[in-house]
Amino acid sequence: MLSPAASVAPVTAAPPPLGFPDADSETWVIALGGAAGPARDAAVARLHALLLRAARFELRRRGTRVDVDDLATQAADDALIAILAKLHTYRGQSRFTTWAYKFALLEAAVKARRRAWQGREVALDDDGWALVAERRRGPGADAETAELLRAVQEAIATALTPHQRAVLVALTLRGVPIDVLAERLGTTRGALYKTLHDARRKLRAHLALQGLHPVEGDTL
Repeated sequence: MLSPAASVAPVTAAPPPLGFPDADSETWVIALGGAAGPARDAAVARLHALLLRAARFELRRRGTRVDVDDLATQAADDALIAILAKLHTYRGQSRFTTWAYKFALLEAAVKARRRAWQGREVALDDDGWALVAERRRGPGADAETAELLRAVQEAIATALTPHQRAVLVALTLRGVPIDVLAERLGTTRGALYKTLHDARRKLRAHLALQGLHPVEGDTL
């Protein structure tokens, strides 16, 4: 558990911009960006408490019932570290507490998704493209839709690399959260987003050569 004081080196914050939303926000930035000492430690502890409340709220909102306190603490710890590292990016476009609150909500959401998938198998086989067939809109699907789905299946099987197929299928067809997949693969969300983007670009190009276009709003 990260102590409220957080063993993070002081961050020199940018001078508060003109039009700072309120005096409290200015106080937060100055205290957190100041030199190490009792004043900064108190501000860090106060911020951690706020983040902990936000994380608990988000976990309960998402229906998390197990390990709530532990997950909330982890989320608050990670959010605190991120805020202190990015303090210089705060530009006063909203209250500081509103800006900081979002970090806790994001971290809590990640922890909740990972907890929900704990112990669940994440299929990473690259032949899961056959699942596209299940996206048919029932036996009454029109011929144009059936043709497009067949073309998508063929494109996934031939136009993508095995890694691109595995990532595309896991994220868009199996519904694996991207942070869970990143953790299982030992990579980053950014790397997976790039892989997914490249895979979709290849699919669209492959389909365009056949005069076909994905259905509007289709995740593929």
